[in-house]
Amino acid sequence: MDPVIVVFLSAGALFGLLTYSNRHLFSEGTTTSSKGARDPADSRLMWVAMNCFLWPIFILTGIYSAWHRARRRAQAAALTSLHPH
Repeated sequence: MDPVIVVFLSAGALFGLLTYSNRHLFSEGTTTSSKGARDPADSRLMWVAMNCFLWPIFILTGIYSAWHRARRRAQAAALTSLHPH
């Protein structure tokens, strides 16, 4: 197999392993993790498999998600400072 492909897939697998607990930040669904939920191995395996091929897209969606959440926090802080309770 071509070394470039091996590096690409390995980087994706590593990214998937490192981001599994924060996978809610890379989707359009829920914005919080389900801390009480079980952590089945097949779910982790599916996340790693998806990331093997799609990790560049997940990085872009993670950056957008972080920017969007920061903007929301700044807006909430601005509203709180204008109208303190």
